[in-house]
Amino acid sequence: QHGDQVELEINHGLFGRPGTVRFLAFRNKAGMGSFRASLDLAAATGTTPDLALTRQTRYKTGYGINIEQPISDELGAFFRGSWADGKSETFSYAEIDNSIAGGIVLQGNRWGRANDRIGAALVRNGLSRDRRDYLAAGGLGFFLGDGALNYRPEQILETFYAAQLCKGFTVSLNYQYIRNPAYNADRGPVNVAAIRLHAEY
Repeated sequence: QHGDQVELEINHGLFGRPGTVRFLAFRNKAGMGSFRASLDLAAATGTTPDLALTRQTRYKTGYGINIEQPISDELGAFFRGSWADGKSETFSYAEIDNSIAGGIVLQGNRWGRANDRIGAALVRNGLSRDRRDYLAAGGLGFFLGDGALNYRPEQILETFYAAQLCKGFTVSLNYQYIRNPAYNADRGPVNVAAIRLHAEY
């Protein structure tokens, strides 16, 4: 129904190089079901928890931080962290209530490919206690599905190589190793390979 967002950007110097820190806060208003209310209703009626039965106007809030810092002319690093209250259902993108990620990107100067980039990142995603309890009790998530979640945080290792084949055209090869996909210790690990084509004119 409505969303408010505010972002603060701070530019600074570290290692004699300019870096950036961004802080984000948001508040969304929508007709959402509550995990805890769904669990309470299911306990009172002896049924499986169902978010659809508890939908009403609610607010979801969250925060995030993003840090980008060049370390040398060729090497850069980043860190991202986020948290959302995790009390009500999610309708878009992914079911994540907290996340931390960090990684590095290296330009290809050292092997004679100045416009190429190689990078690696580690990610850890988690769910709130209310969402975990709801899924473990048999409830279904908008994206996760499930119905009997054996919870573990989702952990991802991602690497990529982006090669500029000619001016304005880049091909990227990507690999991800995912432990506990969709937060379920009974699944995975999963290996994902991808290719991306990017053209500019």
